[in-house]
Amino acid sequence: MPSIKGIPVAPGLALGKVHIIRAKPGTVAQWSIPEDAVDAEVARLGAALDAARELLNRQREIVLRSGGEQEAGIFAVHLAILDDPSAVSQVEKRLREDRVNAEWAVQALVDSLYQQFKGLEGDSVRRYAEDLSEPWVMVRDLLGTRDAEEVSASEEKVVLAAADLTPQVVTFIERNRILAVLTETGGRFSHGAVLARSFGFPTVVALPNLMARLEQDMEVLVDGDRALVTLRPDRDAVDEFIEGQRQKIARQGVLATVSGMPSVTPDGHPLGVHVNLESVRDIESFDVKICDGVGLLRTEFLYMERTQFPTEEDQYRLYRRVVDAMDGRPVVLRVLDIGGDKQLPYLQMPKENNPALGWRGIRVMVEWQDLLRVQLRAALRATAHGEVRILLPMISSVEQIKRVAEIMNRVREQLVSQGYEISQRVMLGVMIEVPSTVWVLPEILQLVDFVSVGTNDLVQYLLAVDRDNSRVSELYDPFHPAVVRVLSRIGSVCAEAGVPSSVCGELASDQAAALSLLGMGFTSISAAPNFLPEIRYAVRTTPIAQARQLAQDLVEAKTSKGVRQRLAQERRRLYQAVKGGNTPTEGAS
Repeated sequence: MPSIKGIPVAPGLALGKVHIIRAKPGTVAQWSIPEDAVDAEVARLGAALDAARELLNRQREIVLRSGGEQEAGIFAVHLAILDDPSAVSQVEKRLREDRVNAEWAVQALVDSLYQQFKGLEGDSVRRYAEDLSEPWVMVRDLLGTRDAEEVSASEEKVVLAAADLTPQVVTFIERNRILAVLTETGGRFSHGAVLARSFGFPTVVALPNLMARLEQDMEVLVDGDRALVTLRPDRDAVDEFIEGQRQKIARQGVLATVSGMPSVTPDGHPLGVHVNLESVRDIESFDVKICDGVGLLRTEFLYMERTQFPTEEDQYRLYRRVVDAMDGRPVVLRVLDIGGDKQLPYLQMPKENNPALGWRGIRVMVEWQDLLRVQLRAALRATAHGEVRILLPMISSVEQIKRVAEIMNRVREQLVSQGYEISQRVMLGVMIEVPSTVWVLPEILQLVDFVSVGTNDLVQYLLAVDRDNSRVSELYDPFHPAVVRVLSRIGSVCAEAGVPSSVCGELASDQAAALSLLGMGFTSISAAPNFLPEIRYAVRTTPIAQARQLAQDLVEAKTSKGVRQRLAQERRRLYQAVKGGNTPTEGAS
């Protein structure tokens, strides 16, 4: 019963069968095939070959009708390549002798074809190597596509395994069918990791030699808290898992008692507990009574899920759905934040040497004002049905805020003149994620109604660390003393100015960190739905003086280790309180 130790990304326990997937387009994962499943894998190869032949024949017929025999000749060549018995035999031999997945066996053939011509010169030789490989690349891709289709068509819940933790892995199938996520590489704060935590999957990364040790459909036990993956668990391990699940359910029962109570300290100091929404579909995945509103609606996912720009009417209907679902609670709608790692499939963005510091967020929207105006029109129309607040991403100067405020006022006047009902007052806020905004915050607060700190980007800009770069991801540290002190400054400056302030990044998901933010002067936090009950419990069991002392301890810590140790101490206190069944009374309000 071997176990593999990795790095924890998201807590929780899971037991189930593994499904291995490609981490991203253009890469091929390798895994072992059980001896009794080799024939089925050979059959998979045969089915993909048949599908490739059918596709090539269809393409050949299309070209024949529109061109001629000469133009269609390449498809006949490709069909002949797939019918070459020596090549097919080579792939089948690797399948049977090495007991690897068909995708990997086909990729090995493609690599060998390129290798044969590697030392030869000339474009014609290289093109010949590509011609020989192209139909087999089609077979490889069909194997991956059919695999994805088969898994999507099934209703079985699975543990997903991949080479790297990317957003594509986390969204491979419907989230209610994902038991856990495992990857061979990856960091704790990559975008894939952020999604995994927000969706609530137990997730472990950096598991050494994971792909070579797994087999498709192998049963595994995942302990996200200890970052431990047990392969083929025995009866004792399964019994331990069942007991852990029982304790988890008991803990959730205690937390459920405070889910609908006000998030207020025992001595009367409130902290708004809001929810982050990745997609409009998220509103159906939790009870809205556990939140005080939407602290961050990431509208880019509305755009990324489509094949063309959503119209004003499309956006209005979707924003109204969220507003209606929140039943009077405020909704903070972030203006489209594209660029960098967030690309739209139907929009060609310019290539940049450093996209994280380039054309993204509000910089794109101010230059392409048609995009901004359409979104603002839809958002302002939604204010007739509830409280909608507008949040601007990637702000770095006072001038940007003034520019967007002017555009927003003109859009509002136009809507009113067209007879639309618009709320008398729509709050405008900015994200604090670029370090320059921290030092001009007093001037910014004179122009906005609220601020929201995006710690994910703020940390990478403060520390000059790309969180998606595996070479430096270990340096990405949200508990760095500089980060803590910058947060403390933001909280105190906003509190002194009487401007509402929130934290909507990953840091806010930690119950102990949320308490420290309360102590720093922040008025609310926003996190994924699965973190809200613990945060609400923490607030209701912690006097404000204790939260302020925690914040002060973190600010005075000289190292990241010191910050982490103090937060761990606070988590242990809260954990023991829940374990002991310490249920806050209804008194705090």
